[in-house]
Amino acid sequence: MFDFISSLLVSEAWAMGASPEGGGGGGSVLTGFMPLIIIFVIFYFLLIRPQQKKSKEHRDMLAGVKKGDKVVTSGGIYGLVEDVSEKTVMLKIADNTKVKFGKAYIAAVRTPSDES
Repeated sequence: MFDFISSLLVSEAWAMGASPEGGGGGGSVLTGFMPLIIIFVIFYFLLIRPQQKKSKEHRDMLAGVKKGDKVVTSGGIYGLVEDVSEKTVMLKIADNTKVKFGKAYIAAVRTPSDES
């Protein structure tokens, strides 16, 4: 009688370990890193890739700056390009007033539709 009651209340406990075939737990590493991988992919497409694209467009715009272009600096100064070198640009901002700027500080090249 006691054996019957003890068998109902107590069950056998098996230790969780690797299976004898050696395949236990291999997929759990991948599933453990899956949320991190998904977060990285989301960050890449929402933050990193658009920033790289914008940076490339700005580099291409700076490479195309030439004498006679109307530009705006990052400080908000409007000017006409008088001379272009590798790293600097000479801007005419008023009659008889020329200022030398770093080429990287040109924010945009103005188009005729921007004139207003």
